[in-house]
Amino acid sequence: MAKTQLPITASNAKLSYAMISPFRCRLVADLIRGKAIEDASRLLILENKKAAKILYKLLKSAMSNAEQKGVADLERLYVSDLRIDEGPRIKRWMPRAQGRADRRLTRTSHISLGLAEKTGSAPVKSAKTSTKAKKTTKATSKKKGSEE
Repeated sequence: MAKTQLPITASNAKLSYAMISPFRCRLVADLIRGKAIEDASRLLILENKKAAKILYKLLKSAMSNAEQKGVADLERLYVSDLRIDEGPRIKRWMPRAQGRADRRLTRTSHISLGLAEKTGSAPVKSAKTSTKAKKTTKATSKKKGSEE
């Protein structure tokens, strides 16, 4: 079997022991995975969740890491790798009635974000215009055939 080629990361940023559950963080992470950094930062600013604020800070950190490394073009960067792993659980006790106690688990997350540079030079918009051009040529060829 051939190995899948992973994109070469331009920069990484990592946050350990974030005080948010991995499930809640993954809901926001799914929104920005694979997006350009400009689009991802806009989405995170508009999202009204705790995880969005954490991921926005991490994205800014990864962008500044890329700038420090001397990446040629920051405009071509996108979120290539975004992993949210479970960290240790903080166990606390909450007093209850009649001398009992309940255990409270506070879940933590380890978040790692990687940025990579897009390699393709053809923009997506040109592909859409070419499909429209093909549709118009088929329609015009049908009209020409019916006229003859």
